[in-house]
Formats: sequence, C-alpha cells, structure tokens
Amino acid sequence: MKALIELEENEGMQILKKATYHKAYFVDDEMVIIVMDLGVGTSVPVFTRYAREIEQKLREKLGKKVKIIPKASDVRGLATHLLYPARVLGVNTLWLPDGSIEYVVRITRRDERRLGKAKEVYEKILSEILGKRTHIRSGY
Repeated sequence: MKALIELEENEGMQILKKATYHKAYFVDDEMVIIVMDLGVGTSVPVFTRYAREIEQKLREKLGKKVKIIPKASDVRGLATHLLYPARVLGVNTLWLPDGSIEYVVRITRRDERRLGKAKEVYEKILSEILGKRTHIRSGY
C-alpha cells in the first residue's frame, strides 16, 4: 500500500487517484494486487494497458513480480484477467462426494505452453483468492 501511495504522489500517476485498492495476495515471489476499479472499466485489453505501467513501476520498487487484476465476482472473470494473454475457454465446478468444491479452469494447449512453469503459481493464486482448490487444465 505504501508503494502505491508513493507512486501516486512522487511519480505523478494520476490513474491511481481513481483506483480503489482491495487486497494484496503474496504467493511465492509473485504478488497479486486486486484493484476494484481503475476507472477504465474491466475490459481485459483496456484494463491491462493501464495496469502494465503500474505493474512495471511496482516491480522496480518492490523487486517482485506484480500482477494487477480487477475484483471479479465470478471465477471466470478472475481467471481471465489473471491468465491474460492466455484465453480461458471455461470454468467447471466440481462438487466432490465429501461436500467440497473445486474449480477447473480450461485453457487451450497452446496457451498452456505460454504459461509454462507459472501454471502452478497461477493455480496457487486462484486457490488462495477463491478459497477453493483450483486446477488449470488444457488439451481442448
């Protein structure tokens, strides 16, 4: 939060004046900040264009990877922003016999290669944010 305030005041990033901070999740070396609103809407390409500049400055300031995504009310919206530029084909909900719920995020085989080793990190991040075990599957 301190780094975001410094960026707004010292770097003159006007977009942060409209932004609403929600929560930061720390998973391994990757930090994900959920921003409810940057004042630019939630369209993935538009949101990403504005978020990339903030991510780059925070990466330099903190020395960690940073990914900024909007707060989403649904699993697919959250996964779409987190995994961008990989395309999310769909999200399946698994109801297990013990009463627990798991999510399976489906992507194309080509996009799985784009994610590479970060796939496990993204699974951890989605699991932590959603509070339910989440898998990323390809082959469609």
